[in-house]
Amino acid sequence: MKSNANVIGVSMVKFEKPGRNEPYEIMASKAITNALKDAGISYSDVDQAYASYVYGDSTCGQTALYRVGMTGIPIVNVNNNCSSGSTALYLARQAVETGAAECVLAFGFEEMQPGALGEHWFDRTSPFQWFNDQLAVLNPELPDAPFALKVFGAARLEYLKKYGANPDIFGKVAVKSRQHAVNNPYSLFTNEITLDEVMQSPDVYSGLRRLMACPPTCGASAVIVCSHDFAKKHNIQNAVKITAQSMTTDQPDTKENAIHLVGQKMAEKAAKEVYEKAGIGPEDVDVVELHDCFTPNEVISYEALGLCAEGEAEKFINDRDNTYGGKYVVNPSGGLMSKGHPLGATGLAQCTELVWHLRGEAGNRQVEGAKVALQHNLGIGGACVVTMYQTV
Repeated sequence: MKSNANVIGVSMVKFEKPGRNEPYEIMASKAITNALKDAGISYSDVDQAYASYVYGDSTCGQTALYRVGMTGIPIVNVNNNCSSGSTALYLARQAVETGAAECVLAFGFEEMQPGALGEHWFDRTSPFQWFNDQLAVLNPELPDAPFALKVFGAARLEYLKKYGANPDIFGKVAVKSRQHAVNNPYSLFTNEITLDEVMQSPDVYSGLRRLMACPPTCGASAVIVCSHDFAKKHNIQNAVKITAQSMTTDQPDTKENAIHLVGQKMAEKAAKEVYEKAGIGPEDVDVVELHDCFTPNEVISYEALGLCAEGEAEKFINDRDNTYGGKYVVNPSGGLMSKGHPLGATGLAQCTELVWHLRGEAGNRQVEGAKVALQHNLGIGGACVVTMYQTV
C-alpha cells in the first residue's frame, strides 16, 4: 500500500570555498546530526540511508554516517552528477511510499577542487563525449573549453539567437540572486552586485561572464523522510509533504540543439509529470529553488518549469516576476550562484531551503504565506529531478 512521504528533518552546513572546508565526513555528520535533531528522532529510528556525492571513493557515505552511529542499516551511495542529492531524496521518498521503510535518511556532501569542473578519468569513455560530439555537429565553430562552460555557454548563445533577447537578462538574474543571498547566512556570497559589475566581469566563454557562473564550494546537507504513520507515532507537528516527484533522463530530441543538451527537455517532462501527479499547476507555486549553475540555465528553466511561456523569460525577468513582490520567488537562498555548488549536497540543500519556507522558518528571506514549493535539480549526462512540496 502506498504511503505518503513527508520531510520531517532538514539541515545543512554553510558552504565554503575549497580549502576552507572541514573534511567531508565531518561536514556530513554535522548535517545529519542536526537533521535528526530537527526531526526530533534518534539515528536508531532510521531504517535506510542514501548518501550522495560525486568526488570520492566508494563507500564514503559509510565513513560519514559511521561518525553518527553504526546500526547495521542499508547505506546506498549515489552518484548522479549534479543531481545526486535529489536522486538520493528520490530514492528515500520511493522507499517510504512503497512501504519498504518507515524512516529514511538522505544526505549529501562534496569536497570540491578550485576552478571549473573537469573530468578525472581519461582511460575510458567519457559520459560527456556524446554531448561534445553533438555540440560539434550543431556548431563546429564553438571554441574549446571545459565541458560545463562550453555547453552552457553554447546554450546562452543559442537562446539569444532564437528569441532575440537582450544579453543583459543573464546579468539581471545574477543581480537578483545576490540580492536574495544577502539574507542567507548559509550562503558563500552575501554581498550585492550591480548589473555593470556582472556584465564587466571577465569573459569565461563567448560572452558568458564569470559572475554568471556559480563557484565551486564544499558542503553538506541532510534530509529525513518518513511515512505519515511514523510522523503521527512520533508526534511530529512540522512535517512537509512531498506532494509529487519525478525523475527524467535524456530523450532522442536532446541532440536537437544546445538548449536541449543542458536539460531543458528533461526538465519540461519532469515538471509536467509533477503537475499532473499533484493536480497543481505552476500558477499555484509560491517559492522555487532551481538549478542555476549558470544564469542561462536559470533563464531556460523558467520556461521549462512553466513559470513563463516559451521565449518570454526576458519579460518575466524585467517584470521582476522571479523575486519578492512578483509571481514567484525563485532561489530565495541566493541559489547556486551565491551559495556555490557542492555537487552531492546541492539538491538536499535546495530541499532544506524550501522546507524552511513552508514552515515559516526562513528568517529575513521568508516568502510570506508559502504553501507550495517547487524544486528543480539537474545533472548533465543526464538526470533531472523535480519535486513539489506542500504544508501538511
